[in-house]
Amino acid sequence: MRRHYRRGKEKRGWSRPRHGPRRHRRPGHGSRAASLEQEEPQTPVNAGPSSSGDPSSSSSSTQNSVVPELPGFYYDSEKNRYFRLLPGHNNYNPLTKESIQHKAMECKRLRLLEEEEKQKKKTRAGLNSPVLFQKRQLGFLSSTSYCRLVHELKVNCMQRRKIEIHSPDSSVAGTNNFKIIVADVACERIFTVNDVEHGGCKYGIINLSGLGKESLTVEMYDNLYFTNRKVNSVCWASLTHPDSHVLLCLMGIAETPGCASLLPASLFSSTNPGDRPGMLCSFKISTAWSCAWCLNPQADNCFSTGLTRRVLVTNVVTGHRQTFGTSSDVLAQQFARQTPVLYNGCRSGEIFSIDVRQRNRKGQSWKAIRLFHGSAVTSIHLMEAEHYLMAADMAGKIKLWDLRTTKCVKQYQGHHNEYAILPLHVNEEEGLLTAVGQDCYTRIWSLQDAHLLRSIPSPHPSSKDAIPSVVFSSRLGGRRGVPGLLMAVKQDLYHFSYI
Repeated sequence: MRRHYRRGKEKRGWSRPRHGPRRHRRPGHGSRAASLEQEEPQTPVNAGPSSSGDPSSSSSSTQNSVVPELPGFYYDSEKNRYFRLLPGHNNYNPLTKESIQHKAMECKRLRLLEEEEKQKKKTRAGLNSPVLFQKRQLGFLSSTSYCRLVHELKVNCMQRRKIEIHSPDSSVAGTNNFKIIVADVACERIFTVNDVEHGGCKYGIINLSGLGKESLTVEMYDNLYFTNRKVNSVCWASLTHPDSHVLLCLMGIAETPGCASLLPASLFSSTNPGDRPGMLCSFKISTAWSCAWCLNPQADNCFSTGLTRRVLVTNVVTGHRQTFGTSSDVLAQQFARQTPVLYNGCRSGEIFSIDVRQRNRKGQSWKAIRLFHGSAVTSIHLMEAEHYLMAADMAGKIKLWDLRTTKCVKQYQGHHNEYAILPLHVNEEEGLLTAVGQDCYTRIWSLQDAHLLRSIPSPHPSSKDAIPSVVFSSRLGGRRGVPGLLMAVKQDLYHFSYI
């Protein structure tokens, strides 16, 4: 009878639930840990794809898949034990999910930078120009595959080199963090918005004419013009001649309303200081999220600003304004060149076009083309033939739309964004798409087949205030310039040669 009673007691003990893991217990021991390991293999935190399937994440995924994930606990592989996670940060136990993700991302970034340093002397086996050309001649590669492999070869051979920035005022260069860089049409100059230490933003123009294959030196011209308000959007404007001005959208603070400022580029030049700077004007508006300049002669001297629930088209010379009401904030804009049509991307995920020649109408009847994303549209780019439109949103989706059929024809995977307004950079001449994610990685895709060619980690630790701003061009510095990628992050400017 006693033996039977003990067996029943042991059975009841086996079915007794447990309340969380013990701290001294190691993973891999016991049937429960083994069953969880088989059911839920883990993946690395914030693993992103790259040109080679992100090889840096393979080791971490193998390591994390050995241990089971327990809700509310974090397993430290170095100390070989579990730690309890807290919902938020505090001074007594700073171990939170966010801090763990940041640590994992930083380890991955440093590992990728180390791998890039080792890759300078070698490339992927079989990926070289003579072999690809021979396979193409023998018919082993289609034209699509050949173009994509050539782009992959050139993109993966890009090496990071730091650019030396000179300035007439030695106290200016390298003292403020880059926030935005925007190149003019000829890629001879880039307009810069820099954060000022005591708050606000300062403007400048960098001349790229000195950028060559051997020399990596550029001239930066600053001006006393600066603002204590946030710069939401920047674009070049052709008022008196091509790229003669810069259009900026400034956010309002306190009782000061927002404004759209038109600055002449001659303000940032050391040549002919006695010349008249040109037209300098400012338009008071409410909070503007985006801006665009029209290059079509039928809407000459006009620019657009995307506001809260409306679009405002302004003629700089006459001051005439057209207002178009929308149902959502307009975060991205671009004018077509062949026709005076304005494309807008909204926070609601809608993309629509406006023909600015028509008069104001009540309702939504003036919307010509309408497309829909599942999240807020942060950037749009109209392709050269103006039959296709590239758009990115806050869900990390990048889609290529056919405007004739209003259907998505391609998707570019791997972009990371959750809340930031991040631009797209399309170079149709080279067939490349470039975008910087919220994780501070610069990714390059092939336009033709949407293949991710490379993921470039930031030279600085990733953070919200250190997202790189980039420019890609086949002629950096003008007609005789060099092809490549410019990356501005923190106080540094880098060049990736695309040869």
